[in-house]
Amino acid sequence: MEERPETELISIPATPRASTPEILTPSGQRSPRGGGGHTSTGASKDAKSWTPTSFISPRFLSPIGTPMKRVLVNMKGYLEEVGHLTKLNPQDAWLPITESRNGNAHYAAFHNLNAGIGFQALVLPVAFSYLGWSWGIISLTIAYFWQLYTLWILVQLHEAVPGKRYNRYVELAQAAFGERLGVWLALFPTVYLSAGTATALILVGGETMKLFFQIVCGPLCSSNPLTTVEWYLVFTSLCIVLSQLPNLNSIAGLSLVGAVTAITYATMAWVLSVSQPRPPSISYEPISLPSYSASLFSVLNAMGIIAFTFRGHNLVLEIQSTMPSTFKHPAHVPMWKGAKVAYFFIALCLFPIAIGGFWAYGSLMPSGGMLSALYAFHIHDIPRGLLAMTFLLVVFNCLSSFQIYSMPAFDSFEAGYTSRTNKPCSIWVRSGFRIFFGFVSFFIGVALPFLSSLAGLLGGLTLPVTFAYPCFMWVLIKKPTKYSFNWYFNWILGWLGVAFSLAFSIGGIWSMVNNGLKLRFFKPN
Repeated sequence: MEERPETELISIPATPRASTPEILTPSGQRSPRGGGGHTSTGASKDAKSWTPTSFISPRFLSPIGTPMKRVLVNMKGYLEEVGHLTKLNPQDAWLPITESRNGNAHYAAFHNLNAGIGFQALVLPVAFSYLGWSWGIISLTIAYFWQLYTLWILVQLHEAVPGKRYNRYVELAQAAFGERLGVWLALFPTVYLSAGTATALILVGGETMKLFFQIVCGPLCSSNPLTTVEWYLVFTSLCIVLSQLPNLNSIAGLSLVGAVTAITYATMAWVLSVSQPRPPSISYEPISLPSYSASLFSVLNAMGIIAFTFRGHNLVLEIQSTMPSTFKHPAHVPMWKGAKVAYFFIALCLFPIAIGGFWAYGSLMPSGGMLSALYAFHIHDIPRGLLAMTFLLVVFNCLSSFQIYSMPAFDSFEAGYTSRTNKPCSIWVRSGFRIFFGFVSFFIGVALPFLSSLAGLLGGLTLPVTFAYPCFMWVLIKKPTKYSFNWYFNWILGWLGVAFSLAFSIGGIWSMVNNGLKLRFFKPN
């Protein structure tokens, strides 16, 4: 017979408020076995109604000695706290996403900030150069509140079915759309948002390291500087070293660093831009193209860039799964608190960088975004120290973001290994998987160096994960009253998301073909 993973025996806690049962994970951390669930909606809240613990009353306990009284009180708290034990796969205790369930609202804020702000925000002014002031601001505002609503949906659906926690986006898609259709619909966009974003981060991080070195060194640099590919390799090596942290909770510190650096460099980018004199030939009229079709596809591509700015929904369930959840303290409460704080700061970064960047450069905005504009227009106006610090913060943010976006890929590798061997990954196996993933991402980046320029196309292809699928999943799992406002609202939003996905993808393909894949975040030397 197959060996079964050993777990610790469930014990009655020694405190009045009991915690969930635990098991010992491979990294030595304790992971609660009980997740969150829901009581039956028909359960009475009348204090006089009988419950399994109603016999443990002060009057009943009064003649009993102190030790027995303490045991019974603890048992009462335990039964009330864990009266709805969630069925978890024991294999989850071996996987990096669900290995540790000690997260909290602070960790949720750090992770969501790190996942939600990144290099994609730097190209928002490029979208404005094709949309103009009015449509640029309207599109960004609608996209922000739309994705905030779908984020709330995902947080609520994490424990939508009593006794079940959906720890990964694909799991929730399978529950809503069916086993096969859920995989077909959700697997590609979530894999790209994990592996593809990791590859794009290597490109952006490596190129930023090269620019940082050029700014700091200046003419004193050696006659044989590192090539762009060699800088990619340096950045990849740093990512692999940091990726040895075992699980999602263990990178909370890195996510905090990523969040702080993202907020700082986004603020510095637009503040430095608006504080300098604007180019004399600046114009705020949308870029005009020779034909109507060309203008239409450019607008669609610009809206795809805005859609690509709002990433991170593929990690929402994974972040929430790192939190303990009980009937009295469900995981969605701290998760939503952390998410609200995170997206407040995300708004404070995205709107100023889009508006300030477009105000500073107008239609002259380079296709690479804000950093390219700073380097092209103000390399001699801004103190080298400030410019170098901005680029260094981008490097730190890319290193931190690589870890959280790679975690689903690490989780998939280890899930395949543990399902075949029925044992957790050793340190060497886990390290091997992460080294393999890092260098595969590096080779993809070298083979497809234009990947970072496909923001419009990739925004269209991955848009359903953020804007469409959550609305469909809400209707299919929560089953609101047919033809009610809730029912119509989510169906309409979902199908609008699918239509925009197709339109933005077409616009991205048109832009990619007509620009010959030459768009880059930085112009290579």
